[in-house]
Amino acid sequence: MGDVLAGFHAAWEFESDSVLIRFERGIRSPKLFQALGERRVPLEAIAGVTLTPGKRGTVVLHAVPRAGADPLMEAAAGQLKDTCDPYRLVLPAERETLAEYYADELRAQLADDDTPAERYLVAPPKAPLQFKAYDGKASFDGKRVSFRWSWTGASSAKWKAGDQNFPVTGLSGVEWRSPEVFEGHLRLLPREPAGAQPGQPDQDPAAVVFGLGYGPVHESLPFAAAVLAAVRSAGGGASALASVPRRDPADIAERIRHLGELHRAGLVTDSEFAVKKAELLAEL
Repeated sequence: MGDVLAGFHAAWEFESDSVLIRFERGIRSPKLFQALGERRVPLEAIAGVTLTPGKRGTVVLHAVPRAGADPLMEAAAGQLKDTCDPYRLVLPAERETLAEYYADELRAQLADDDTPAERYLVAPPKAPLQFKAYDGKASFDGKRVSFRWSWTGASSAKWKAGDQNFPVTGLSGVEWRSPEVFEGHLRLLPREPAGAQPGQPDQDPAAVVFGLGYGPVHESLPFAAAVLAAVRSAGGGASALASVPRRDPADIAERIRHLGELHRAGLVTDSEFAVKKAELLAEL
């Protein structure tokens, strides 16, 4: 098609075999969009297209990504807020007719295939990448992930283990838990795990933990996606993403008790306490 449809924070250019998404870099644009810059999404990476009413006089054109086609969305695992979803284009409601036209044109070009992709079809963020977590600094050069511990935030277990280096050839996947939720972290999963189950992220030398202002989404998610793509390329398996494992009920109870102490001390609001308690109970 070659036409361009501009919305809030992004513009989509429709080409014969792909959609080129260019994100704005203004101060009002989500930081994740600014970090991504632009992305070319092949049509074979799109499972469907929807157009729905948005908030405050807007409509939302959504290219639904095909499962397994985009390492960024695979790493996010459904944790992104709608406002940070790179596959959503928000437009003024008066442009609904134009948006419907492009939605129909795009649907007409899509293959009738909603099966998971066997390989990544959307290019991952490029290395080198790095970000500062609460307990250390994570860096990735395309072949190796390194963790350098912070003397102010790292646990004694991590200091005892020392700084860590992980070749992607020795990894089977990545576990990313958004810094916007309780106990956010990034954990690397070894291809040949030790016999014991990994401990809490703050005690696991193969993980860095997030905190207020540390490991934000726009830095840690592209990092996780790039590592995930490298693991897949190195033969880490068709499914190199692991979900957060369920925990011991006794550990959950201890975490809720500690959260209650913070709540009683006034360090956590009523709403924060309710949300975080629900998150912990959901892991049982």
